[in-house]
Amino acid sequence: MELTYTIKRSSRRRKLTITVERDRSVVVHAPASTSEEKIRAVVESKRQWIHEKTGHVQKYALPHPPGKEMVNGESALYLGRQYQIEMVRDGSEKIRFEQRFLIPAHLSDERRQVLRTWYMNRAKEKILPRARKFAADLGVTFANARIVDNRYRWGSCTTRDNIHFNWRLIKAPMYVVDYVIIHELAHLLEANHTPRFWNIIRAQSSRMDKARQWLLENGQVLEEEI
Repeated sequence: MELTYTIKRSSRRRKLTITVERDRSVVVHAPASTSEEKIRAVVESKRQWIHEKTGHVQKYALPHPPGKEMVNGESALYLGRQYQIEMVRDGSEKIRFEQRFLIPAHLSDERRQVLRTWYMNRAKEKILPRARKFAADLGVTFANARIVDNRYRWGSCTTRDNIHFNWRLIKAPMYVVDYVIIHELAHLLEANHTPRFWNIIRAQSSRMDKARQWLLENGQVLEEEI
């Protein structure tokens, strides 16, 4: 039986991954240079896994309420999980998150910008208060904390004791977010990446190594448009 799947290539991606969306569609996320033959071989090697995922009725067979339609099976990442995007015609004026992203149909052409703004707002709500909490735990004081648009760094600590966090972090699991926050705050105690610096982080983040590995393997996914 032939497997049907959609390929999404990205020049920023370094690793090929396969996801099964909630509508049972199979999506292959691949580096731009990956050949069709390579993709077919990987998909075939994952045939049993794909069969098990698409056959998981409870997880993937979600009913669609009247008046809603899928947007080409798109999904968006939030706090480490993929959630379906749906356009709704219910008179709403702004995006809502109810274990899926509900976007007013009249904003369909702007849905990527709408999602970006939503991410920015959620990052401010969730990341900045945690920065204050961890600063208190570490006994440090920062001048200002901001959510910024920086594609190449997850966080930074300036010479004036300002800390900045990339809004794309809100797509990552919370333990990864916490690691990045603690990492930047630790620079207020130790400017360089010395053994003392890493010990400070490890004392506050027991999942430091797992978080670093997650970013290494999935960082390019956070940079994707949605």
